[in-house]
Order: sequence, then C-alpha cells, then structure tokens
Amino acid sequence: MRLTPLPAFQDNYLWLLHDAQRALVVDPGDAAPVQAFLAGQGLRLEAILVTHHHADHTGGVDALRDATGAQVFGPARERIPEPLTRLAEGDHVDVLGLRFEVLEVPGHTAGHIAYYCPDIDGTPLVFCGDTLFSGGCGRLFEGTPAQMFESLAKLAALPGTTRVCCTHEYTLSNLKFATAVEPGNTQLNHYRQQCELRRSRGEPTLPSTIALENGVNPFLRTREPAVAQAAHGHDPAADPADPVAVFAALRQWKNEFR
Repeated sequence: MRLTPLPAFQDNYLWLLHDAQRALVVDPGDAAPVQAFLAGQGLRLEAILVTHHHADHTGGVDALRDATGAQVFGPARERIPEPLTRLAEGDHVDVLGLRFEVLEVPGHTAGHIAYYCPDIDGTPLVFCGDTLFSGGCGRLFEGTPAQMFESLAKLAALPGTTRVCCTHEYTLSNLKFATAVEPGNTQLNHYRQQCELRRSRGEPTLPSTIALENGVNPFLRTREPAVAQAAHGHDPAADPADPVAVFAALRQWKNEFR
C-alpha cells in the first residue's frame, strides 16, 4: 500500500491510500488534486472516507462520487453530502482488502469520527481528521473540553507504532506552542528541529506516530507535572491535579498563542 498526502488549499492534506490499482481518499475538500493524482497514476477510486462536516473536508465529495462512483463513508450524526454510509463507534469499513475500525472522537465537531486500521503492510494507521494534530489538537467548535480530552485519550491509547494521518500541516506552529509549555522536553526540541528541516525542504511533517505524540504533544501530556504546572501558571484557576482542567487551560492558551 502506498500512502500519499495531497496538498490542498493553504495547509490541508487529502490522504490517498492505494495499491497501484485501487484507491481511497480521506476528507477530499477539493476534488481537483485527487482527480489529477488518480489520472496520473491510473488509479480507480473505490472509497471516500469523511471524518467530519467542515467544507474543507467535504467540498470535493460530490464531484468525486459523481465522476468515479466511489462509495462514501462518514459520521452518523453530521451533515455530509448524501448518499453515504453513516458510521458510528464499533462500525467498520472494508475497502482495498483492509478493515478500518470507526472511532467516535467528538470535540472539534460533535460527531467527528476517525478510521483506524491495525495492519497496513505490518503497521497500524489512523486517519484522525482534525481531532489530533502533530504537536496539537483541533479547536473546540462544537464539543467540550471533557469530550476532546476523552477523544484524545482514545487515540493516545492506540499502539505506539500507529501512523497519525491528520489533515493539516500545523506542526511547526503547534510545536512552537508545545515548546512554550514544556521547554525542557528534549524529545520535543529534537522533533521540532527535524520538522523545521523537513519544511525547509518543502516536505510534509506527517505522518507522525502515536508514540511520538505521546512524547511531545502537550494535549496528550496533561498528567505530566511540567505540563500541568505550565497550564496552572497560565491560568491559576486550572487545578494541576485535574487533567481535564489542564487540557481546557492549554486549549484556551493555544487559542490565544502567537
């Protein structure tokens, strides 16, 4: 299987997975780069996986479905262009000879889902949309801090080798914030240098891995004393012994961070 992040808009990635004949695409906000890649590689699009309803993730769904006949899968409780197969926690999608398990991960939106495959050529992979980013997490447009905290915990509990395929190139800005939260994290500082080098070469920083995110991402590290104390220092009302309160303080801090 070959995994390709197709750049779109200012900083989106439309993830395309294929076996040199058949393909699936995740969150195609724009049909044009997907159609160009399919034509250039001689691929047949079999499935479209949608994680949530925002336009930069769904804008190309109708055009791709109409042009290819691909089956569309998406969250059960969000406004996604019909027709599609609606999915909830515990459901699965079988495509390209792979099985993707559906995880409900609300917070960014109320019905956001992720797609987890435990074995693609020997390595797990998760398409997590805008819930988990490398070094960060999505804004809380429709969910609560407690919901997003639980969603991130669910993703953080996946095997450490799981490739994290999120849908925005936000890594450098996220790592700038993460360094402000936890400046003494040597793994974070090393990762930030690696990502700066990749971006200077025009390369994506993604996919990341769950193990890496657990080591560098402050939103997955709310029980770490240094992270909890930093959140409390920024917002004295945040109880450092309460990881949800720490998360909420971090998210608000990140919203205002420049």
